[in-house]
Amino acid sequence: MATQSSISQEIAAERTGSAPGDAGAGWRSFRRLWASTATSNVADGVLLAAAPLLAATLTRDPLLVSGLTVAQYLPWFLFTLASGAIVDRYDRRRLLILGNAARAGAVAALTLALATDLRHLALLYAAVFVMGIAETIVDNAALVVLPRLVERELLERANGRIFATQSVVNTFIGPPLGSALFAITATFAFLTGSVMFAVAAAGAALLPRRLAPELDDRAPASSMASDIREGWRHFWGHRLLRTVALQAAAINFFGTATGAVLVLLATGPLGLSESQYGMLLACSAAGGVIGGLAAERVIHRLGGGPVMVLACLIPAGEYALLAATDAPLMAAAAMFVGTLASTLSQVVVSTLRQAAVPDRLLGRVTSAYRLIVLGAVPLGAAAGGVSATVLGLRAPFWISAVGLAVAAAAFAPLVTTRAIAIAQSEGQ
Repeated sequence: MATQSSISQEIAAERTGSAPGDAGAGWRSFRRLWASTATSNVADGVLLAAAPLLAATLTRDPLLVSGLTVAQYLPWFLFTLASGAIVDRYDRRRLLILGNAARAGAVAALTLALATDLRHLALLYAAVFVMGIAETIVDNAALVVLPRLVERELLERANGRIFATQSVVNTFIGPPLGSALFAITATFAFLTGSVMFAVAAAGAALLPRRLAPELDDRAPASSMASDIREGWRHFWGHRLLRTVALQAAAINFFGTATGAVLVLLATGPLGLSESQYGMLLACSAAGGVIGGLAAERVIHRLGGGPVMVLACLIPAGEYALLAATDAPLMAAAAMFVGTLASTLSQVVVSTLRQAAVPDRLLGRVTSAYRLIVLGAVPLGAAAGGVSATVLGLRAPFWISAVGLAVAAAAFAPLVTTRAIAIAQSEGQ
């Protein structure tokens, strides 16, 4: 069987005309994935602002508003294991095309409903739920494709570029655009999201064609259920991957407990308008951009272990400040620093997973990891909505600050720089 390095070079040569061994060829193929991901994240960013704003015009009930986040992330709990098995069975390029096309269709249907003045919270829930199903495949396929396009020593740099771009377009460009379009009419905002998803599908079609998973022809045919079990056993049996998944789940749980009601805090006590809410989200993106671009350098200097500790401690301080302040600038600064820390940790974990897991299992292991990590999101959103309803709007922020401080202390001895280095070397 060809090595991962030679496969990456051959894929690059197929699309660029470069000879295998051209150091820049794989990076040029990576740029196509990068561009498609960026375009889909423009759509994500537009909807990140437009969807909660639409929900807030339909109801001011914190529980119902947080239900939007539940509907968006519930597919990660229900379908992510099956999505991982699909990604390890079928052409990942084609899955990226079909997944983005499905998201475009779901948003287009919601746009049509808004254009005909058919506004109901259930329709919004349904649209984001369908988008979430498609996203389980698209995001999984994109992460799994990356090690096939670039050399292993470039993974941190490539992951950093993708996460930085996601921060720019998903929260720095998309939300201000989405909130500005929503201020004109909700239809424009959702139509823009649908078009961007369609463009992302077209961009994925430019990826190399040889992106099907590496399968062992000598192995007997297996069922989807057995494929899922194999991926889950590999993930759960890997102590460090299991541990970082639990840590990331804690970060996501408390992050979405606050994020699910952030729109109510911003447009209520902080006194922000709809367009200013988009700018608040954009401020956090600046931290993500810096974190993504500087990830390779910062991780090498500090080590992966300290970065993962800071990924809990810094957001804990962010949520405490959001709970205590009515000053929009203070809130924006806190979100900036919190997103920077989160982005650094995402690069650490993504690179660890891509380096430590064989290609034939990577989709399933990634999906198992994401079942834990993103499965915590709807639970956190529901908890945030309930605590805000019962204890007041700022309660989720105080609870999350304490929870992440405890998580930092619990995981610090387990997720160390040495443990990360050993796991990556064992995967080579």
